[in-house]
Amino acid sequence: MANIIEMPKLSDTMTVGTLVKWLKKEGDVVKSGDMLAEVETDKATMELECFFDGALLKIFSPAGSQVAIGAPLCAVGKPGEVVEAPAAQPTAPAAKAEAAPQQAASAEKKQAEVAHSAPAPVAAPAAPAAPAAAPRADGERVKISPLAKKLAAEKGVDASTVTGSGPGGRIVRADIEAAAKNPKPAAAAKSSGPSASFAGGTVGAKGPVQQERAVPVSTMRGVIAKRLLESKTTIPHFYLEIEIDAEPLLALREQLNKGLEAAGVKLSVNDFILKASAEALRRVPDVNASWHGTEIRYHASANVSFAVALPDGLITPVVFNAHDKSVFEISKEAKSLGKKAKDKKLSPAEFTGGTFCVSNLGMMGIPKFLPIINPPNAAILGVGTTVTKPVVKNGQIVVGQTLTLTLSADHRVVDGAVGAQFLSALKAVLESPALLLV
Repeated sequence: MANIIEMPKLSDTMTVGTLVKWLKKEGDVVKSGDMLAEVETDKATMELECFFDGALLKIFSPAGSQVAIGAPLCAVGKPGEVVEAPAAQPTAPAAKAEAAPQQAASAEKKQAEVAHSAPAPVAAPAAPAAPAAAPRADGERVKISPLAKKLAAEKGVDASTVTGSGPGGRIVRADIEAAAKNPKPAAAAKSSGPSASFAGGTVGAKGPVQQERAVPVSTMRGVIAKRLLESKTTIPHFYLEIEIDAEPLLALREQLNKGLEAAGVKLSVNDFILKASAEALRRVPDVNASWHGTEIRYHASANVSFAVALPDGLITPVVFNAHDKSVFEISKEAKSLGKKAKDKKLSPAEFTGGTFCVSNLGMMGIPKFLPIINPPNAAILGVGTTVTKPVVKNGQIVVGQTLTLTLSADHRVVDGAVGAQFLSALKAVLESPALLLV
């Protein structure tokens, strides 16, 4: 009897998965441990493992389709065995909820296309078909696989200029990679007057800022929207801000990077922030907690997560037991996790279980900001950029370098005095950064 492989739950918040592509085709001989397909969850793209020996008899869900948890994906059995398609693939209520934003976006797009000729409202169409579509300049729809669409966004390739080599002219990954290596020259912008180039575009250029379009909400963006709305509307946030003298930290970082350059060591300010946060949590452990309705859970380990920006949202990989790791170990681990996050190759165990979060926008020039708590954590730290400005030292006004840190805390768990103690502890270790090397 054939074994039916179903869509597994690959992350704690996953309700549906998207079949990015099949790595095996019907009729292929497979064995336990082989990777059958790539599945995109709300957090990462992961490989679907086979746990049976035999042949891939039947694929029930084509590449590009969204499949609810528990729905059949394929059948593995003896070569030549006849497999009947499932009577009905289960669609969980949560899966329908995830599809709602896509239906709404599709309806909005349809209304925009016919607004000039039909004033009457247009009914919302069904969820988009498996092949993802992108608009061409002449209004024709472009057939493009989900993986190719993501790759095009990452590499800055205009899919409307690419000729697809897949079935029916569908654009696949190889087409985007080829286009990225040999980009087509962009059409010159029409302008009736002089213009000047700058980093973000062309001053004085005429025309729209971008092509009008409606993009279906991705699984990741939908989950982010849901969680942030829940966080902001159900958690009583309060904010505390502190300014630190960043000169000792910057001097130590420069000294270490210069002295250890031959060993390939390159520490970032964020590495020190992660280590300092873990040390501050050791000194003020009441912040290392989470709200669970009928109880407040205080955690023994400082599992410090950090926000990584992705093209379609963000993810928070976790440095576990950061309180027991050196800044060098944290730096190495954070770089590895950051790369895996950008490649969407994180496993669920690498982005769940954090007890405190750090969000750093300093590298983007933001002096300070108020981050939203990542539940169930009781707090999140916002890190701004280093600012050069006049400061008072020993009664004299001198040029100094400061760094603003903002703590967003859940008032159900953390009181103002506790949050202030945490920031004071953080300030103490960052202004005496040699303590982080002990």
